[in-house]
Amino acid sequence: MNFDEEAMKIRRGKHGIIETIPREVLKTHDDLSILYTPGVAQPCREITKDPDLSFDLTCRGNMIAVVSDGTRVLGLGDIGPEAAMPVMEGKSVLFKVFGGVNAVPICLDTKDPKKFIETVKRLQPSFAGINLEDIASPKCYEIEQTLKKEMDIPVFHDDQHGTAIAALAGVIGAFRYVHKDLKTARIVINGAGAAGASIGRLLVRAGARNVTMVDRPGILYDGMEGLNPVQAELASLTNPSHAHGTLADAVKGADLLLGVSAPHIFTKEIIQSMADDAVVFAMANPIPETDYASAKAAGAKVVGTGRSDAPNQINNVMVFPGIFRGALAVRARSINEDMKLAASYAIASLVSDDELAEDHVIPDAFDKRVAPAVAAAVAKAAMDSGVARITRDPEDIRQEAAETIDKLHAMLDLIHG
Repeated sequence: MNFDEEAMKIRRGKHGIIETIPREVLKTHDDLSILYTPGVAQPCREITKDPDLSFDLTCRGNMIAVVSDGTRVLGLGDIGPEAAMPVMEGKSVLFKVFGGVNAVPICLDTKDPKKFIETVKRLQPSFAGINLEDIASPKCYEIEQTLKKEMDIPVFHDDQHGTAIAALAGVIGAFRYVHKDLKTARIVINGAGAAGASIGRLLVRAGARNVTMVDRPGILYDGMEGLNPVQAELASLTNPSHAHGTLADAVKGADLLLGVSAPHIFTKEIIQSMADDAVVFAMANPIPETDYASAKAAGAKVVGTGRSDAPNQINNVMVFPGIFRGALAVRARSINEDMKLAASYAIASLVSDDELAEDHVIPDAFDKRVAPAVAAAVAKAAMDSGVARITRDPEDIRQEAAETIDKLHAMLDLIHG
């Protein structure tokens, strides 16, 4: 199948792949009076007295904005806000289909981070969460951190944290299979951009004690010149031996090599220099640092990539629908580190000991259990860490999410035949 041709075919002349539909019938004058004036005035009055009722009485409670400036889109680079719209639209579809979360694509016509921040802040009354997408580094850090401080709803940069959560879930499963301990394993991450830095931070928070970050200048170490503030902080938390050198130097004897960098740079020699029962996650998109077959031939015990045409796909579609589903269920004010860790462990837990295999250390992206499990775990972590506005039973959230997704799929089957 030619995916480029099919992608154009389903969009051309159809105004995209999403639309809004009413949830109530509008056929009579009474319907009109209830859905609009005069009846609509009453929910307005109630929300005036308690603005949080907007989460219950309007679409806001299950609506997020997928926001980008189009400066770092997939493998395409800085293509601008208009050209970024198909990606944001596609992401909105994934939110709905995988998590039952309504999402609106919004592409902003500015490259100025301050203008971006000011615009997004003004969206808060209309949404229960903000998903930042495809924003160039390093300004993506400033944008996310400022919005998290100044908004009272979750702000989540998926390119950073969704990728990190999925990667940690894969690492947990892989280390279970090869019987290695995250705390003592030697871990090398190649690529210290937004995704790589977030993966490094999350692995350290999960208990990893021997993480080495590598970027274009080589191994990152505390005090290294030329690092952005995020990389500098990460360098202070990693590389405990204060090693210097290249990727090849870092990888010798490593238990895990994880890449979010560039195509074809994990050579046979690099993989062969790793420890026995090595794990290789090559996550560069669309072309990974090595392909599955080559890494296995070089001796890696467990291999994962970001691709759907090979085993162990490390895909953030397992993360963002469920993490927002859980955050929205308890009206969380933010998505914190505890919630991210909870999401990783929830995903990893879905592969039982009996199912665990070298080609199955992480659930399939289409496993319907994933988003409900993540939602329940994230909601519990939100309540436990004090960022939830309301308290609910996590198992009720799991069941509700599963039922919502099943009903949605049944409806889509009916519509599309």
